[in-house]
Amino acid sequence: MPLPPFRHWLAPVAAGLLLAGCQGQTSTSETATTGPPAEAAPTDTASVPAPNDGITPALLARHIKVLASDEFGGRRPFTAGEDKATAYLAAEFKKLGLQPGPGGSYFQPVPLVEIVGKPDSTATLAGQGKSLTLKYRTDYMFLTEREQPTVEIKNSPLVFAGYGVVAPEYKWDDYAGLDVKGKTVVVLINDPGNAGNDTTLFKGREMTYYGRWMYKYEEAARHGATGLIIIHDTKPAAYPWTVVQSSNGGAKLHPTTPDHGARKVALEGWMTLDAAKKLFATAGQNYEALYAAANKAGFRGKDLGLSLTTTLHNKITYKTSKNVVAVLPGTTRPQEYIIYSAHWDHLGIGPAVRGDSIYNGALDNASGCAGLLAIATAFRQAKEKPQRSIVFLAVTGEEQGLLGSDYYAQHPLFPLKNTVADLNMDELLAFGPMRDLTITGYGQSALDDYARAAAKEQNRYVIPYQHPETGSYYRSDHFSFAKVGVPALYASGAFESRLHGKAFAEKQRQDFEANDYHQPSDQYNPRWDLRGAAQDARLLFRVGQQLANETTFPQWKPGSEFRAVRLKSRPQ
Repeated sequence: MPLPPFRHWLAPVAAGLLLAGCQGQTSTSETATTGPPAEAAPTDTASVPAPNDGITPALLARHIKVLASDEFGGRRPFTAGEDKATAYLAAEFKKLGLQPGPGGSYFQPVPLVEIVGKPDSTATLAGQGKSLTLKYRTDYMFLTEREQPTVEIKNSPLVFAGYGVVAPEYKWDDYAGLDVKGKTVVVLINDPGNAGNDTTLFKGREMTYYGRWMYKYEEAARHGATGLIIIHDTKPAAYPWTVVQSSNGGAKLHPTTPDHGARKVALEGWMTLDAAKKLFATAGQNYEALYAAANKAGFRGKDLGLSLTTTLHNKITYKTSKNVVAVLPGTTRPQEYIIYSAHWDHLGIGPAVRGDSIYNGALDNASGCAGLLAIATAFRQAKEKPQRSIVFLAVTGEEQGLLGSDYYAQHPLFPLKNTVADLNMDELLAFGPMRDLTITGYGQSALDDYARAAAKEQNRYVIPYQHPETGSYYRSDHFSFAKVGVPALYASGAFESRLHGKAFAEKQRQDFEANDYHQPSDQYNPRWDLRGAAQDARLLFRVGQQLANETTFPQWKPGSEFRAVRLKSRPQ
């Protein structure tokens, strides 16, 4: 699952989704709850016996162990790890008797540009007779999507613009009255509803797309800014500063663009909360006071009286990565498609942590790729063959900003209007069987109902994702399909262990996010309990079976921001 800060589709598309979707969204968006939305939780604690469908913890473990081994070097695109991971997946699909994609290849080329950035070790903020020097990695992370050997930021005036949001439907404009052309904008993370002081702001605790970093960079570029720096705060970000460091240092991948990144801000940056407080103090301002003001309607940004000077030194390389695609043709309606997706990539080799520099990405997301192979096994073993075609898609560049899935969505191998649904897997967890099925994006589409029926077979209940403030709906590959109108399901057990309860599950999740997420310690552990991962893969297999043997197409629900896009290609 990706984090800061990469953009992966054009601004007009993003703006269209925002304007189309934020009207009447409350009834369909995921809502924080402490229990299931429509049904009672099962009262027993016994596990439901698993059917003999080939989806087993042992099979998942076998694939995870290979894909997350040191031999694969963290599976970063453009490395030997990519070649090994994609070859392994293609070979396993071929062993299962699955067909390659159109043109006879198991690979879809994905053209990308790699920018290896080396920012100055310090950045200087000066003005009003005062100055402040910040340190790279300790205080800030800077990068650029401009395809230039050197990007120099010299005496760029700093402007504070609240959350950096322009949302007409919410009557909110953080850029009102501000001239930011040639300037560097400093903004808060998340969106105005995240503070929780006023539940009428935006969607309250639930993050909207306005809270995502890619939107903030795009909005700053639309206003002519030279750069934008996001103030990192762990609680509203939902990840620590170490994740910002690991996700933004060294080589970064981006989609190729005709203008070589010229339309983007020259500097995309993050700074720690402590560094931001020092910045505001140097400017004669108080962070807490500005934060409080920025969370109220009618806020107006201000020049800070300081200027930023720093330089980014870049090495530019154009290369082609690969999505892996395999097909099980349908028996009676092969021109209609159900896609199972998971990303094969991770972070590769990076800064050593406790002596380990290989970011193996075992749960994130060797587990999802193992799920693809297990579900493919189940389809091959099933007596009833699917009437619709089943597509297994392992995508590149998710950790860089959903690059592979977005490329597929913009260059589909199978017509989107004939694509029934996307069923996505990202981080199948490893702490045993679960009682809940948590749907990220609950209320968006009829796929919730398919998931609920499959969960009932497993004696589980459905709940929305319990931390909607993190914006998780925008952070995995299902979103690339949703924004082009294909109904997408992203669901797994997350919040109640069948054996140990809710507190145990929450602690396991928190421990992983705090200590292992995007760290070298996310590596295969033979002591894992993968029964819950198998449970989730089996549930998605059952959903796919149901979809494959119907003649109807699941619909987006009224109020979903993605419904209008789908109706253009498949009018009801």
